[in-house]
Amino acid sequence: MSITPIILDTDPGIDDAVAIAAALFAPQLDLKLITTVAGNVSVEKTTRNALQLMHFWGKDVPVAQGAAAPLVRKLRDAAYVHGESGMEGYAFVEHQRRPLELTACEATYQRLNASAESITLVTIGPLTNIALLLTQHPACKSKIKRLVMMGGSAGRGNFTPNAEFNIAIDPEAAARVFESGLEIVMCGLDVTNQAMLSPEFLAQLPHVNQTGKMLHALFSHYRSGSMATGLRMHDLCAIAWLVKPELFKMQPCFVAVETHGEYTSGTTVVDLENRYQRPANAQVALGLDVPGFQAWVAEVLALAP
Repeated sequence: MSITPIILDTDPGIDDAVAIAAALFAPQLDLKLITTVAGNVSVEKTTRNALQLMHFWGKDVPVAQGAAAPLVRKLRDAAYVHGESGMEGYAFVEHQRRPLELTACEATYQRLNASAESITLVTIGPLTNIALLLTQHPACKSKIKRLVMMGGSAGRGNFTPNAEFNIAIDPEAAARVFESGLEIVMCGLDVTNQAMLSPEFLAQLPHVNQTGKMLHALFSHYRSGSMATGLRMHDLCAIAWLVKPELFKMQPCFVAVETHGEYTSGTTVVDLENRYQRPANAQVALGLDVPGFQAWVAEVLALAP
């Protein structure tokens, strides 16, 4: 079995917590670094939440705090979905863990430089940190194998009528990433809205392990669906693609990010029919094997303590 080294850029966030669990415990992945960004809640809160999760699981993956605001805009968060703390519902114990002294950008750059093999970047929040990395250290692109993101949509949005949250929060950063020449895998709302955990699955979580109990408590406060009808696991799709790419239907497309539209800012323009005659700059996920996804989630969560 080949092992994929990854750096995870995240804004925890309840569904981020599940994605972090999968990144830690999927045997196919080697999580080298967690970087945090402002998105679901402030960067101070997302950093605190990432450290709480590392302490909960007894893991020593370093955490580096990143951008506190989008490149040129004011932060608009999603506390209305994830609760004021970002991870409402579970009483994490006190600890003395602290983030690295380095910024997320510098920590990522150093980790890439120190690695003998290329590393996959996985982003499940706004793309601010990655845009800063590519701007400040453009030569590091040669050390990035690919970027796998949860973000965007080939159809409708979940933050504005057309725009998905992670892209809409910092469209300028997203545009810079899509224009970078990196190999990009985009897991957007086209698949993440299908990535449901059923009420039956959710009811069984507390009986699986301590991780299941913790996630069940968080899910009870998560507002992307409901415990009675099922919950969408948006961020988990990026990890699932890394481990089980056969679950996804992919299409190479040219993708642009709208940054100026009065009503369309943050929209990912996905050229499914190649109307612009531009070379594809992303592999876009358009379909998901839902039963296969649910089976994989059960497998990977059972590996956690």
